[in-house]
Amino acid sequence: MLSILIPTFNYDITALVVEVHKQSKSCNIVFEILVFDDASTDLEVRKKNASINALENTSYTTLKSNIGRSAIRNKLAKSAQYNWLLFLDADVMPVNNHFVFNYIKSLSDSKPIIYGGISYQEERPNQTQLLRWVYGREREALSSEIRKKDIYVSFLTLNFIIQKDTFEKAIFNENIPNLRYEDTLFSYDLKRKKIPITHIENPVCHLGLESSEIFLSKSKESLEALNLFLKQKLINANYIRISRVKNRLQKFKLDLLLSTIYPSLKTRFEKNLLSNTPSLFIFDLYRLSYLCYISRK
Repeated sequence: MLSILIPTFNYDITALVVEVHKQSKSCNIVFEILVFDDASTDLEVRKKNASINALENTSYTTLKSNIGRSAIRNKLAKSAQYNWLLFLDADVMPVNNHFVFNYIKSLSDSKPIIYGGISYQEERPNQTQLLRWVYGREREALSSEIRKKDIYVSFLTLNFIIQKDTFEKAIFNENIPNLRYEDTLFSYDLKRKKIPITHIENPVCHLGLESSEIFLSKSKESLEALNLFLKQKLINANYIRISRVKNRLQKFKLDLLLSTIYPSLKTRFEKNLLSNTPSLFIFDLYRLSYLCYISRK
């Protein structure tokens, strides 16, 4: 009935697997848990993760080479034997003891994809991780009611369940560079193919808070991917806010102004974003100016 699919790379997934395994057993359902390791370089983590092979209906497989976020999800889906696929990122944890049950009771042929949402810890982290936490709580940890206002853009791939035959109609694009933003492209394809997404309150807590410096670097990678998608016409510029705003600026040639702002104010932007009081307004301006900057190359 249910295949729980977890891609991982250099991350200890044992606690997550033990939890969802326990919950699945308590639901008295037919299930499997498949973990594919994308050729982790941390041998200690790989050794810990291999311990989940002792759990019933659970397997941990290490790939011989790193194939990337899109390809590993497609590979997991292809290997799954059941008709419902529950995708979870490695660095999440269900926030309640009824996580699996909540998904099971929501299943319906009329709901081919269900997204449960994400939450973040209540306690404020130290300064080095603050930007990721502030951004996550303000922009990602949205209630189902808010998410329903834009069912595709508010969808994230770290916690969702999908019918296997539906997934086969809208697999992750493996032809794109491994630069992030694959979830946005995936949701855009779902919208284009008119595959509905149902939003419910069934969140996981995002545990893997990276440093603000790493988050900034990943954000720039995401924008480089978006810039590529726009140039290759893989995604409509009006689909997401940042490219929509850039397009409006471009009509008045204001994108040229922002493209010059990025290199001249980059250091000042980052000083704020790495501080104890990061501003999401500054973060938005940082990202928008960077997108304008790279799009003119």
